[in-house]
Amino acid sequence: MKFPNLFKPMRIKNVIFNNRIIATPAGPFQDKALGGAGVIITGSANVSRKRASYSRPDEPYIFDKYEREATKKRVVIAHQAGAKASLELIHSGQYARVDDYAIGPVGYVRNDGIEVKAMDEQMMNEVANDWAVTAKNAKEMGFDLVMLHFGHGWLPAEFLSPLFNKRTDKFGGSFENRARFPKMIIDRVREAVGQDFIIDMRISASECVDGSIEFDDVLKFIKLVEDQLDMVHISAGLDLNHEGNVHMAPTIFKEHMPNVEWAAEVKRHVSIPVTVVGAIMNPSEAESILAEGKADFIALGRPLIADPFWPAKAKEGRDEDIVPCLRCQFCYHISTERKNVGCSVNPRYTRPDLVPLQVPKAEDKKRVVVIGGGPAGMKAALVADQRGHEVILIEKEKELGGALRYAEYEELKIDLYHYMKYLITQIDKSKVTVMRNVEATKAIIDDLTPDAVIIAIGAKPFTPPIKGVELPHVVQALDVYGRIDQLSDQIVLIGGGSTGCELGIELARNGKHVTILEGTDQLASNGNMLYRIGLRQTMEQEDNLDWELNAYCQEITNQGVKYLQDGIEKFIDAGTVIMSTGMRANPAQNESFYGSVVDTFVIGDAIKPRNVMDATREAYFIAANL
Repeated sequence: MKFPNLFKPMRIKNVIFNNRIIATPAGPFQDKALGGAGVIITGSANVSRKRASYSRPDEPYIFDKYEREATKKRVVIAHQAGAKASLELIHSGQYARVDDYAIGPVGYVRNDGIEVKAMDEQMMNEVANDWAVTAKNAKEMGFDLVMLHFGHGWLPAEFLSPLFNKRTDKFGGSFENRARFPKMIIDRVREAVGQDFIIDMRISASECVDGSIEFDDVLKFIKLVEDQLDMVHISAGLDLNHEGNVHMAPTIFKEHMPNVEWAAEVKRHVSIPVTVVGAIMNPSEAESILAEGKADFIALGRPLIADPFWPAKAKEGRDEDIVPCLRCQFCYHISTERKNVGCSVNPRYTRPDLVPLQVPKAEDKKRVVVIGGGPAGMKAALVADQRGHEVILIEKEKELGGALRYAEYEELKIDLYHYMKYLITQIDKSKVTVMRNVEATKAIIDDLTPDAVIIAIGAKPFTPPIKGVELPHVVQALDVYGRIDQLSDQIVLIGGGSTGCELGIELARNGKHVTILEGTDQLASNGNMLYRIGLRQTMEQEDNLDWELNAYCQEITNQGVKYLQDGIEKFIDAGTVIMSTGMRANPAQNESFYGSVVDTFVIGDAIKPRNVMDATREAYFIAANL
């Protein structure tokens, strides 16, 4: 077996786990239940019927009379492929989405006008009993274990962390006082479920914001309650505090496996199994963690949204067939303010009614020509091939990948690069005929006699009419990759979109001093909210990187760049000027391919420049319906 440690069984009490993969509650669990994980955490459950605990005002208590059948279904779904069923228990504390009041360690009025009431001892006893009753209900319903959510800024974490807990009584101040109520919850749960039932606990090793709990106190708490637990699940960051959220669900600006050393330190001090979560992207990374003894279980969230069959493919040694997660944050509702939630690489996510698990075979086999070997073109070719069509993919360059090819040169784009390699591997393994180094024309298309044509030619860099833009030291952003060492040490980068900002970080890390001039009042306005937070935090740490907002470039000279800011003309020296001023589609070129067949479609950036998620979705639906 290629990943022996990942698929080594483990027994905890009377439960045998088939492997060391735990599917977190991120996203729907139905597909993941078929994908081969050892444990499916089947979503979260508010521990109380009282509105003050709710994460959503309309969310019912899952063990109420009319909810029990649906709750039992969670267990059945998790068990259908041999996984163990876990239930995450949660109390939202001061962050509860309520219409009346929330509760927490201290009283205050939230920004949304909701009152948060400071909990007294009677409230604490009631809430601790709610945790106990809910855990007992889970046991009786057939769940194999529960996970107590003590991290990410929810109620127990609010008491443990001095970031939230400003009390001056016996439940605040010292570690012993701050730990008193969270320990009460765990003790009550253990008493309710007995010694034979598995209790897991998720906790943030670091909340990753100033003034929060130190790791030493987190470790001390785990050791304090270890005798009542059977497993501990190491995470990081906060949830509704967005500065900490980008460390809970790490963006591209954070390294892979950021929580592993914390997990390893916990494992050195406890005797119970340790789980680690957070940007563990592929089976090789997961296997290395287990082989080095740094954790006992690997928890996967977004990677199983990208590919619910990650575990099954790893077990079969087919890791090259795993669809890589891009860590783009679009699957996370708060990141897009619920405007465009989806997965960049898995069109079935959020649309299971439209996208079946397996692409159905077409009754009428067609010859399909796809123009362009970028992410949209490759995805369309693959889906059409899966439908059973004869597919010809035309790419004008010698290599497939389109704009994704530049990901090879930038550290921040490692996940995007892996996705490109995945697509190319799938094309190589498919029946798709690839014509490389061929500039598509209507005559070439006509000679191929297609039944359908899919245009996925992407977009081209846009150069605004700035005086001096034709000077020899002015280059396009895409022309920089692969020759950074040839650039001046003093660089002005015009355009602060996501491409410009990421390139600026890469240049700064290569010893260049970079100033980004952005004409609007926001960097990376094309990125989602969590992306922008992660970007800002990263840019603030780069000593060689500066930026100016509302800075309108007026002229490029041999010595530098003139720009206008707040009505004042300014000048900055530059030996190299890089244009990162966006991309533009070419409708005329698209139109030139029309007329061969009625079924002619345009997808991806060829319509207008957007992101991988839009390209993937359009490519899938067009090809799946041919």
